[in-house]
Amino acid sequence: MQRKIIHIDCDCFYASVEMRDNPALRDVPLAIGGAADQRGVVATCNYPARKFGIHSAMATATALKRCPQLVLVPPRFERYREASRAVQRIFADFTDRIEPLSLDEAYLDVTGSAHFQGSATLIAQEIRRRIEAEVGITASAGIAANKLLAKIASDWNKPNGQFVVRPEQVHEFIRDLPVARLWGVGKVTAAKINRMGAMTCADLQTWPLEKLVATFGKFGASLHKQCRGLDERPVERDGRRKSLSVEYTYNQDLPDLAACMEKLPALLEDFGRRFARSGAEEPPHKSFVKIKYHDFTQTTMECVCHQPTAEIFAQLLAQAWPRGGKPVRLLGIGVRYADHPQTGPMSLSLL
Repeated sequence: MQRKIIHIDCDCFYASVEMRDNPALRDVPLAIGGAADQRGVVATCNYPARKFGIHSAMATATALKRCPQLVLVPPRFERYREASRAVQRIFADFTDRIEPLSLDEAYLDVTGSAHFQGSATLIAQEIRRRIEAEVGITASAGIAANKLLAKIASDWNKPNGQFVVRPEQVHEFIRDLPVARLWGVGKVTAAKINRMGAMTCADLQTWPLEKLVATFGKFGASLHKQCRGLDERPVERDGRRKSLSVEYTYNQDLPDLAACMEKLPALLEDFGRRFARSGAEEPPHKSFVKIKYHDFTQTTMECVCHQPTAEIFAQLLAQAWPRGGKPVRLLGIGVRYADHPQTGPMSLSLL
């Protein structure tokens, strides 16, 4: 049976919740993020703000230079989680095959659904209608036979729209897409592919499998399929947490390793609280430390560790800092969980 996959993506989610709660914000440039004088960054912004070139992960100070009238509000994560739970409940009325990607987006497999005579297009339309009516925000949707195409399609008619890629349309739809739109292709990989002469999926289709594998390893085999619109990844209902971390951006750069070590106790305290609230039922697989230097270069040091301690994070920090040996603007610590959780007691000792 041909799969029917829907990708739902709420439109500028954090900003939409803020505009819902305060209608006066609807028509003004709005961004959610940290204060400019505290090296804040934009988490998201509404569409009036995007007209000024503002986007997520942009420094708040830069955003305010581009749009001096920008209204900046701090994030209210509990309100966003509340809205996300309401959206998830709507999803569950149509299928139990749901793969959440974040608070505001998810894949739904509606193959063989009894709703709307099995029409994925009508199901997506009804889900979007209910999100707007019951949650007070809008969402966009992409409908296709696989996750790759559904996710790309959900951007096609944003905001508050949907787009269907029918099986007979895949070849025409995929060929003109920039390679940067493919799953797993970031800026670095896209630039490498472009330098080698392939700008679109049609260009990449001319590369033999052997060339792709020789250049990109196992990921090359994935690119060979993706540029043809093929994707066998199932919608995964496994909701296990993949990682848990905290990170701070400092108002003043930390000049050396000793200064970084002085900040570690506060990170450990915050991380311990978040770890306790997470309700994790499995032990971590790895512990890691993340460092972003003043010039925005960064490094991560990790080790296999099922019982993270303050000493382990301190050791990781001591090993990681010399890689750059420069003043530090951001520090982070965290744990990663194994793909296949191990049995045994969960333990965390940070003191």
